[in-house]
Formats: sequence, structure tokens, C-alpha cells
Amino acid sequence: MKSLIIIPVFNEEDHVDDVINKVKMYADDDILAIDDGSTDRSKSILKKIPGIRVLDQDQNRGYGSALIQGFAYGMENGYDVVLTMDCDDQHEPHLIPKFLEKIQGVDIVSGSRYLNPVPKELPPPESRKGINQKITKAINQITSFGLTDAFCGFKAYKSEALKRLDLDEKGYAFPLQLWIEAFAADLSLMEIPVGLIYKNYNRSFGEKLDDPTHRLRYYEEVIQKALSKIDSPVGVM
Repeated sequence: MKSLIIIPVFNEEDHVDDVINKVKMYADDDILAIDDGSTDRSKSILKKIPGIRVLDQDQNRGYGSALIQGFAYGMENGYDVVLTMDCDDQHEPHLIPKFLEKIQGVDIVSGSRYLNPVPKELPPPESRKGINQKITKAINQITSFGLTDAFCGFKAYKSEALKRLDLDEKGYAFPLQLWIEAFAADLSLMEIPVGLIYKNYNRSFGEKLDDPTHRLRYYEEVIQKALSKIDSPVGVM
């Protein structure tokens, strides 16, 4: 299968060169980096890395927006599979072959930091862990997927499955819309364990979303919006 590795990048000058070079060690697939309007040196660093393709968003449009752009590129250019991973050095490139092996049998393979949780750095921040648990439970009540990690961005998708979805959530809640649309489209999936790695305790989600209460409310609103889009009567909580 022809595969594309999609790496969204936003202000990752400390990691981008190292992450992409590690990815090259474990994958012969094409690599597409999407710079989401970085204001640090990320953009100039990307331009100097040989053997990758780079798409620039002229301003910061959001995590989901970058992924949607990457999916469109993959489908338009004949890739059978797209794999997504973050650029903050919290996803382990040596797991790429496992994702590409497992995707042969399902529509979506999703990494889970909580399937066999073994912290490899600092333990997860309590607010992030608590929100993840609450939202994962809500998604499971809606979909019966039995997920253990609703938010992990380390995933592989069959392009034919993505064509059945109508994804438009531009922000960090993108995975939540994905799960609901995947359920509505009757897609198959599996989780595989990935490292429980949290390196950046000071990560900003932007504006009010750094407040856990506002962030949780935003996630719940995206879930409700996704449900209304598929005409589902199911509530969030």
C-alpha cells in the first residue's frame, strides 16, 4: 500500500528536525509536513530538511485544519494510507511499522497512551488526564467503540475510509468529531498501545482553552455539534 506520513507543525523548532529524521529511520513512506503558521524557526528548518514535502498554512488555522489539509493531499495524490503523528517528540517513530501493519485489517488504527500505560517521562498532568477520561467515556457512550484514549494523534487511516467522512473541526477537538463521524459511517478500528509520554507541561492550547473548564466545555460543544450533523439523538453526558 502506498502510504503518506503527515506531521502537523506549529512552533516546534526544538523538535522538528530530530523528529522528522527519526521518522525517516523507520519508514520509507513519503513524509508531508504541514506548517500551521509557525512564528518561530520551524518553517525555515523544514525547508532545509531533504526528502520531505512541506505545505505552508499562511496563518495558524488549528490542529484539525492541518490534518484536514493533509488528508486532502493524501487522497488527491493516490495514497492508500495516511499516518498522522505529532511533532513534539511525544510520539515514537519506531512504532510506525506496527501502525502500517495493523491498518491492513481495519479502517483506522489509533494509538492509545492508556491501553497499557507505562509513563516514560513525567506522569500526565492531572487536568489533561481527567479531561481525557471524561471525554473518552462520553465518546464510548455514543459510539460503543470501547476506546481508552480519545485524543491521541498517532493514527493510521485508509484513504477510502476518510472519503466517507465530512470533517471540518479545525481545532484540538478534531479527534472527537472524527470518532462520531467514523461511528456514523460504520468504520472499523482498533487501538494499539503507544508510549505514555508528556514532555511539555506548559503547553498552551490557546486563548481560553488553557483553562481546563473552558477546554472541557469546548470539547463537549464539538461533540454536540458533530452529533447534530449526523442527526443523532444521543447526548454527551
